[in-house]
Amino acid sequence: MTGAGQGVGQGIAAALATEGADIAVLGRTPAKLETTCALLRERGVRAEAFAFDVSDIAGVPGVVEAVAERLGGIDILVNNAYSGAFGRLLELSDEQFQRGFVSGPFATMAMMRACHPHLARSGNGHVVNLVTSAMVRWDPTTYGPYAAAKQAVRSLTRTAAVEWARDGIRVNCIAPHALSPGLEAWTKAFPEEAAEFVATIPAGRIGDCEDDIGRAVVALVGDDLRYLTGATLPLDGGQALFG
Repeated sequence: MTGAGQGVGQGIAAALATEGADIAVLGRTPAKLETTCALLRERGVRAEAFAFDVSDIAGVPGVVEAVAERLGGIDILVNNAYSGAFGRLLELSDEQFQRGFVSGPFATMAMMRACHPHLARSGNGHVVNLVTSAMVRWDPTTYGPYAAAKQAVRSLTRTAAVEWARDGIRVNCIAPHALSPGLEAWTKAFPEEAAEFVATIPAGRIGDCEDDIGRAVVALVGDDLRYLTGATLPLDGGQALFG
């Protein structure tokens, strides 16, 4: 699982661990990875930390093979890591715009391709790619690069779902909205703005990283949804309208 050091990634990892899944925790910050691993080990599973930046596309096959060797295979791939810029289109440099595509669709593609033989070997492989409701946001101002990169991930997801279905691999997206550390800090720093934002969520609250997002992923990779592939599930309390 990429981007598992905190927030939504950590919540998904915790929920999967509760169901007995051993977890490879990938991310850029070793201290955060170890914190997540400690949390997962308390739930009785094996958790291994791999300090890795998904923007290192050439290094993806190597880290995937290291994960498969250490854990004995790969049954589920969760692509959560993303590092990109936000801002108005005319204010962004080429480098800032491209950064999100490298850590987004380029990294997602590399991880999926490297994991494919392991997922196919398992006979019941799953890929969960994280996208965003910014793709369908009523006002995309400053979200342009982020939304564009995630739309590319969504398109890759649909294609992989179709091409790999006969390999026994299901590929889906989730578009989560949850109280990550960054969002939590913002809500505390700007309580009035946060209250206005929460008012736009029909459910009336911001989601929990584990209970609302992680548990949904558990369901998504479970047998009850075995006929679902190529889908995008909005996990945002009804805020976004996906067509």
